[in-house]
Amino acid sequence: MRSPFLFSDRYRLARHVLYWLLHICIWAIFWKVVGVSVSYARMVLNMTMWVPLFIFFCYPLIYFAIPQLLLKGRILGFLLVILSWGGAGLYFDVAYREYIYIPLQQWMGLSNILPGGPIAFCFLCMTTSAVGPVVLRFFKLLSIKQEEIIKVQEERSTAELQWLKSQIHPHFLFNTLNNIYSYALSHSAKTPALVQKLSSLMHYMMYDCKAEEVDLSTEIQIIQNYIDLEKERYGDRISISMNVSGNMKGVKIAPLLLLPFLENAFKHGLSEQIDIPELIVDISMDQGLVSCVIANSKNIFVHSSTEGIGIHNVRNRLELIYPGRHVLKIQNDAHRFTVFMQVKLDHVYVMQMKTKALSHTTM
Repeated sequence: MRSPFLFSDRYRLARHVLYWLLHICIWAIFWKVVGVSVSYARMVLNMTMWVPLFIFFCYPLIYFAIPQLLLKGRILGFLLVILSWGGAGLYFDVAYREYIYIPLQQWMGLSNILPGGPIAFCFLCMTTSAVGPVVLRFFKLLSIKQEEIIKVQEERSTAELQWLKSQIHPHFLFNTLNNIYSYALSHSAKTPALVQKLSSLMHYMMYDCKAEEVDLSTEIQIIQNYIDLEKERYGDRISISMNVSGNMKGVKIAPLLLLPFLENAFKHGLSEQIDIPELIVDISMDQGLVSCVIANSKNIFVHSSTEGIGIHNVRNRLELIYPGRHVLKIQNDAHRFTVFMQVKLDHVYVMQMKTKALSHTTM
């Protein structure tokens, strides 16, 4: 989180005043340490009188050279400005001493006044005094730029996720409505129950899945509803085995990660078979690791795409939401199409461990 004092325009003047006060005190200590034979108070006065020249010399660098050249990748231009400005600084130093610094100290009746003309240590003092502001300004602007880049990436990722979800919704609903349509035409008594299941699916996709995460148990229930709808269409002409194991309490996952695989199984595999098709769904939760296997038989003569719109969207969403924390393997054999997905949810495992520890302490 940004510090308001360091980044807010409200405190800009206070930041600059504080910096130059510290600059004066530190340089005064430095000159005393190296053996300049004047009092510390006099050295503070001398350094204070140099501040206008330091500001004149370093501010063009921090407000022009860094943001307009260095941070925009114009390295050669930045180096040329530094070299030419440094050369000009030699004349700035001489002119400032002869026309401002020396006359002002003479008017104040001070002794031990620096002479006019070029003096190496005065020039070095001025140029090195610009190093601090330049370095601070560079890292401040770099930090702001990096935050802006991260913000843009987050906004792009959010927009991309929303787009991917919008692609899943109509694709899934279209196939589910087709399943119910045939029952409605025949005025089947099962139609109301099927409509109720469809209603729960629509509510889930229109409202629940707008959240970044949903309960894994809810996602599994939606999968069960989808399978029930498909069962009504296939009847005894399909063999389905669904197994759910592990502690699902408190487990949350990104919505609509599992449904597209199931939809793909019915659309590209089971619906194309002459014999009784088989579907296996196995979902487990163990120590923060959600595992899902969906395998369906398929006709050897029918091509089954491994990268339909649904699976392609899930692959992209996994990369966006769980980068480096997921595994997605797809195996397309002659008679079987298998999807294996794992998602690592570290926060879930930690929470469940704390819950277990608490339950043991209260027993």
